[in-house]
Amino acid sequence: MAYTSPGKTREKIYDFVRERILSGTPPTTRDVQRAFGFRAVQSARQHLEKLVFEGKLAKVDGRSRGYRLPEFGKASPTQLIPMLGRVQAGELTEAMEDPPEYIMVQTRFDDDELFALTVEGESMLHAGILPGDMVIVRRQPTASPGDIVVALVGDEATVKRYRERDGRVELHPENEAFDPIIPREDGAPFSLLGKVIEIRRSVE
Repeated sequence: MAYTSPGKTREKIYDFVRERILSGTPPTTRDVQRAFGFRAVQSARQHLEKLVFEGKLAKVDGRSRGYRLPEFGKASPTQLIPMLGRVQAGELTEAMEDPPEYIMVQTRFDDDELFALTVEGESMLHAGILPGDMVIVRRQPTASPGDIVVALVGDEATVKRYRERDGRVELHPENEAFDPIIPREDGAPFSLLGKVIEIRRSVE
């Protein structure tokens, strides 16, 4: 194998890590070790630590996939948040948690406060939330009337408009073809998973 200087190798590692981060699958140190054929994981770790020292990468301590692209200027930082699965915008359906992948968001919130879900169903049609849309959700146990939330009723999740009436919670659709959901009427446990703060849609 032709000799490659450490600097050139580090450039290739940076390109590899950057591409993986932008695709939503930040690599672990062992991923870098395997990709570049290092005999020891410490070799990959040293290159990554050098890239962090140079300011080309940032590292979140305590996470195996903690490498990030550094932020410049005053814009909100870019975060990688987990894509947990699908949530029904229609009748309640069992919450699904697929093997996690990650997406990038630009937000002032910490990444451990956020998660993303893909919407199924048409009950939020008139709120501009369509089947296949992705909702970015901030984890929080409470909401204000009018917020769009992801709620858990029993073991099932749904996205709805949060309302309160006569001291009780109501989850309202934005489509007249669907009925409101009134938690606890059947004794099922109820909790708010969080508030929808962003909606994304692919045009392809």
